[in-house]
Amino acid sequence: MNFIFISPQFPHTYWNFCARLKKNGINVLGIGDTPYDQLSQELRNSLTEYYRVNDMENYDEMFRAVAFFSYKYGRIDWLESNNEYWLEQDARLRTDFNITTGVNTKGISKYKSKYEMKKYYAKAGVPTARISKVTDLKKAKAFLEEIGGYPIIAKPECGVGAAHTYKITKDAELEEFFATRPDVAYVMEEFIEGDIVSYDVITDNRCEPLFESMTCWPPSIADIVNNKLDLDYYTAATVPEELRTLGRATVKAFDVKSRFVHLEFFCLRKNKKGLGKKGDFVGLEVNMRPAGGYTPDMMNWAHATDVYQIWADMVAFNERRVPDLNMDHCCVYASRRDCYQYKHSWDEVMEKYRDKIVMAERLPALWYDAMGNYMFTAHADDDAAAEEFIAFVEERA
Repeated sequence: MNFIFISPQFPHTYWNFCARLKKNGINVLGIGDTPYDQLSQELRNSLTEYYRVNDMENYDEMFRAVAFFSYKYGRIDWLESNNEYWLEQDARLRTDFNITTGVNTKGISKYKSKYEMKKYYAKAGVPTARISKVTDLKKAKAFLEEIGGYPIIAKPECGVGAAHTYKITKDAELEEFFATRPDVAYVMEEFIEGDIVSYDVITDNRCEPLFESMTCWPPSIADIVNNKLDLDYYTAATVPEELRTLGRATVKAFDVKSRFVHLEFFCLRKNKKGLGKKGDFVGLEVNMRPAGGYTPDMMNWAHATDVYQIWADMVAFNERRVPDLNMDHCCVYASRRDCYQYKHSWDEVMEKYRDKIVMAERLPALWYDAMGNYMFTAHADDDAAAEEFIAFVEERA
């Protein structure tokens, strides 16, 4: 089997996907823009061959790279980046080379368009916030009247993460938004008071789950980006039954086959007419790739498992071969920013939590806005321990 992995060098932990594929006897071929001698040794050991392009956004270069591998190694069975940014290009390459193990150009819109997503949530029987495509101030005000007023959320219809997402609370902010917004298609949604949780799943070719996990996120990534707040969140080892049921229904409605995906939900903080009662889950959006940052590694530590191997076994065998240990603890992430002074030094954090810390490093610059400049990740036995860890890391001087 020939598998082309797009941009296998970012995030740096993605070498694990390639290594597990190789372990399963798969021929792993990499395409990226990083010079070969700058790839990690682990990644180089995992690839049969690497094709460097100058610009990954230049489709002609990417096409020639895939064509080269196809000529040299024969038919390409899989092509994947596991990266939100490249989903549309992945789909285009699959279409042009008749690679049928992933979504093609025709099917990608339901994964990228926040407006189109609503149809499939409805098909799954999952409630969602009302939405409107934004074209001008008049239409925005009509939508406000429909939903009963401010606040509302404005976000790019096909955006990545929380970039250029805004909470709008009054007319002056709405007018400013239309005067200064980026020149891309936008949607507006009614504001939901809820905590954000994700249902993370690896599916087989029948949309059945091989691995399931839940991560609890801060209420607004947009606020973290726009206000330069510290990010903290945690991955749990168990999934509430209601979330599991809704997540599985959503996967089937979107026809998610043979993928590692990240589905976001609100957990309502109070009753919301037309959506549900306090504690109910409401659909937010789907992301047809693994959760961002090092969250797959956090899943490993929370579940005492290997999600990279589970995913690679799905690719090679369409089944799970890694046992479920039914662990009952969580993995917590806490970040810091260079612009703030913190009460406890790096060494103090490492000393206090030396038996719990599983990862601590400076982050890639691409993640600074959403995830901070550097982070600590640790095991926690329960929610109280997670909160204590976050408070210690993020307490400012």
